[in-house]
Amino acid sequence: MKVTKEKLHQLMQDKIEAAGLPKDQAGIVSDVLTFADARGIHSHGAVRVEYYSERIAKGGITNNPDFSFRKTAPSCGIFEADNGAGHVAAKLAMDEAITMAKETGLAVVGVRNMSHSGALAYFVEMAAKEDLIGISVCQSDPMVVPFGGSEAYFGTNPIAFAAPSQDERMITFDMATTVQAWGKILHARSRNEAIPDNWAVDAEGNSTTDSTKVNALLPIAGPKGYGLMMMVDVLSGILLGLPFGKHVSSMYHDLSAGRELGQLHIVINPANFTDLDLFKANISQMLDELKEIKPSEGFTEVNYPGERGRQREENYEKNGIEIVDDIYDYLTGDAIHFDRYDHKNKFAE
Repeated sequence: MKVTKEKLHQLMQDKIEAAGLPKDQAGIVSDVLTFADARGIHSHGAVRVEYYSERIAKGGITNNPDFSFRKTAPSCGIFEADNGAGHVAAKLAMDEAITMAKETGLAVVGVRNMSHSGALAYFVEMAAKEDLIGISVCQSDPMVVPFGGSEAYFGTNPIAFAAPSQDERMITFDMATTVQAWGKILHARSRNEAIPDNWAVDAEGNSTTDSTKVNALLPIAGPKGYGLMMMVDVLSGILLGLPFGKHVSSMYHDLSAGRELGQLHIVINPANFTDLDLFKANISQMLDELKEIKPSEGFTEVNYPGERGRQREENYEKNGIEIVDDIYDYLTGDAIHFDRYDHKNKFAE
C-alpha cells in the first residue's frame, strides 16, 4: 500500500493520540516516524506505532511528562524526560543544545529517563539545518555479545552525525554498532533463509547461519564495534547516572514500566573553530570530489553518507511511501493495539 507522507503522518498521529499521548507530542513522534519511513529506514517508522501505542496505553510512556532542562555548566545541560516519549524528549533536548551551541560554540546535553527515540538522524539533522555539527548517541537494551563473549551485554547502541554544506546537501549517517539489525534476521527467518555467518550467534555463543537459532547479534568489525558500543553506553548511560550494559531495561519485558534510557547530544558550532562559509564550502568540495571517484566493480557511483536516503525521500515524495498492508490496516482500523508486545523477550517473541 502506497500513501503520501502527509497521510501517513496523520494516520500515525491519530493512532498515537488515541493511545493517550497529547496532540502536540503525538505530532512530534509522528514527525520522526515519517522521517524514518521517507528515508527508507522502515524499521523505525510505521512498524513501531503499535508497539508505542501499547506502551502508551499501558502507562510505560508518561502521557503528560514533567519535562525539565537545567544547565550544569555554560556548555552542558541535563534534560529530564520523566519517561516521556523519547522522540519528544530528544527533540526538545536538541533544541536546547542548538541554542547553547550558538551562544557558547559547543553544547553537550544529556537526556535522562526517556523512552525509545527512533531514528537518531532526525535529531542531528536539526543541528545541521542550523549550520551546526550534530552528534547523538543512545543506549539500548542488551542483545549483542561483546567481542569474544557468548552472552549478550550491550545494545545495538547507535551513533549519528550530521554536518551542513554550502548547498542543500548534508552529510548524515546513523548507524547501529552491530553488523546487522535484528529486523534483517526476522526478514530472513520469515523467508526461511540463511544469514551470513558474521551477523549473529546461537545460544552457545557460536556463529550461526541459521536465522531461527539466533540468540544475540555481533558487533561491527569485531573489537572495534565492541569498543564503539561500549563508548556509547558510557556516554549515554554511566555518564548520566543511568543503568548500563546488561542492566538497561528491556524494550518488551514490561510495557507498564518506564524504560529510563539515556541519550547524549553533542553540538559544535563550526564558526567558533573556522570561517563558517569556508567550512561549508569544504564540505561541498569533499562531496563533489567523492562523486568524481571512479566506482568499483558492481557500483554505479560513490555515494556520500545520507545521499541514498534523500534519494529515497525524493522518490517517495513523487510516488508515495510503501507501507506493508497489515500495518496500513492497523493504522486505519479502530484497535489501539493488539496486546502483542508486553512481556516478550528481547526479540519481541
